[in-house]
Amino acid sequence: MEAVGFTVSIVLIVSFILSLTSVWVVLRFSNNKKWFDHTNERKIHNGNIPRLGGIGFAVIFIFMVMAVSFLLHESASSIHNLPCLIALLLILFFGIIDDFRPLRPSIKFLLQIVAALIVIIPGFIFKRIAYFDIFILPEPLGYAITLLWIVGIANAFNLIDGIDGLAGGLSALIAVFLGLIFFSYGHDYLMALYCVVLVGVVAGFLVFNAPLPKAKIFMGDCGSQFLGFLLAVLPLLERQDNPANLPVPYAAALLIIPIFDTTAAVWRRIRDGQKISDPDKSHVHHKLLNLGLSVRGVVAVLCGLQIILGVLVLISIRLEGLLSLYVLGASYLIGIAFFAVVHFRNRAVMKYIRSQGVPLPSAHTDP
Repeated sequence: MEAVGFTVSIVLIVSFILSLTSVWVVLRFSNNKKWFDHTNERKIHNGNIPRLGGIGFAVIFIFMVMAVSFLLHESASSIHNLPCLIALLLILFFGIIDDFRPLRPSIKFLLQIVAALIVIIPGFIFKRIAYFDIFILPEPLGYAITLLWIVGIANAFNLIDGIDGLAGGLSALIAVFLGLIFFSYGHDYLMALYCVVLVGVVAGFLVFNAPLPKAKIFMGDCGSQFLGFLLAVLPLLERQDNPANLPVPYAAALLIIPIFDTTAAVWRRIRDGQKISDPDKSHVHHKLLNLGLSVRGVVAVLCGLQIILGVLVLISIRLEGLLSLYVLGASYLIGIAFFAVVHFRNRAVMKYIRSQGVPLPSAHTDP
């Protein structure tokens, strides 16, 4: 166990330092080239802030994953997971292009489908909906659910990436719990270390992105889509000698916050007769700002909720039988209750603001 702890610590520290250095280089280069983000209907940040931070941590993540696999003599597992790496590179490459010259939503959606197909065609799909043999998914249904899952989560993180430190903070916490699940349930040391790498590189980025007092660099679409795609794929990963991935409801419970926020956004735009791709300022972080929270307060609340959800999912996986499903169901109920309370409180506040002419709070936000 001491050897495991030492390895985890080294991987975490090296990932953090390399990411910190890489993001700093991107920050300096972007400032010199004046590659700044711009505001629009969804972004409300102030000042000239670069938006290419995702390049810094994504490149280091890919490098560290390859290095860890090599040093642990896990070349067979690396080759087995190669389609996922290729898909991640595709998402990163076109995300960078999108940050310089925004792609049409239809083109982005098509590219996400192509990247998802690269993952699922070799068989990286959801196979179960619970830890019971009677809940095995038929293969065609598994392919369909996984395609929807990957594309949906990639877009969900793009949408939740709306204030300083939020997408990064949620990603790091989700990676922590995924790592614990891999290690404690599946005893999958390599996949757990992949999650440790993700925590380290995102922590290095957050040094420059946390709202202290405001972000110096944003992750951009290349970063948010990379993180979303990666967090969608991690529950699907498996080794040749350990072919057991996470069931759908357990994986979804870990990502309740971006899933519920995106579901609400899609419904809101359909209801209002808008395009699904149209930006707005009615996401959960906007609503919490309307309720009077600061940017740091919003991040703290949502990260606190993420910790509660992660603990419940971890407990549910450790339990057996119906008790496992009860605890898992509690995580969904907590998520529903939270979003419902925020929605109705925001509605009341907005009604008061419109009647009194009170100005909305402003904040520095991430694109």
